[in-house]
Amino acid sequence: MHDIPDLSVVIPAYNEASRIGPTLDAVSAFLASQMTPYEIIVVSDGSTDSTIQTVNTYAAKNQRIQLTGYSPNRGKGYAVRTGMLQAKANNVLLTDADLATPIEDFVKLQDVARNGCDVVVGSRALEESQVIGWRPWYRVLSGKVFNKIVQLLTVPGIHDTQCGFKLFTNGCAGRIFSLSRIDGFGFDVEILFLAKKLGFRIEETAVRWQNSPSTKVSVVRDTFPMLREVLQVRLNDRKKLYDRPSNNN
Repeated sequence: MHDIPDLSVVIPAYNEASRIGPTLDAVSAFLASQMTPYEIIVVSDGSTDSTIQTVNTYAAKNQRIQLTGYSPNRGKGYAVRTGMLQAKANNVLLTDADLATPIEDFVKLQDVARNGCDVVVGSRALEESQVIGWRPWYRVLSGKVFNKIVQLLTVPGIHDTQCGFKLFTNGCAGRIFSLSRIDGFGFDVEILFLAKKLGFRIEETAVRWQNSPSTKVSVVRDTFPMLREVLQVRLNDRKKLYDRPSNNN
């Protein structure tokens, strides 16, 4: 594809062979209906199933779909950074491979961005948000505790840093992700911290969210590493590591 798209969509994927096909169908159909010149970048984060083969099949039929893959698994933060730095458009949408937030909610983010916002965060925590499906009490509680810590240490005023549906406009994605260093699930906190540090305007907007029983995030396995990564953001800033581009991009 030789033209510069208006929108890049970055989709990190780890063993998503069963879901990535319907997601690519939905995203490409929606963007085509909006008459939006687009590219879709799927980043296979060390997948060991048939994710790569599935995406390659789609890419062969649609030149706007492209695959970046590597091995071994490096973490969601690494995958997202890889896709964001590859994106050609000035406007970049991050969405999860399961489309927990439907692609149609992109319009909500776009409307906020048109009012002069640089980073629009899809949020499950606002009064107007629609969270569909049951979540165990311990997952709800851990999310609230995590957000309290995040607001205290890094990004006050953002009620849901972890929703995987975010829009970066005006070319800010390249500047933010060129500085980022967190490879794990804590990357969301880091990029919002960096956006604030760089002076970009951030807004939350309510979105729909379908809880998935097959989520890759485990409360037991991932909560403490994420908290450690939040503390690492503060430490990185104190060491002035964010004053220069990362060397691990």
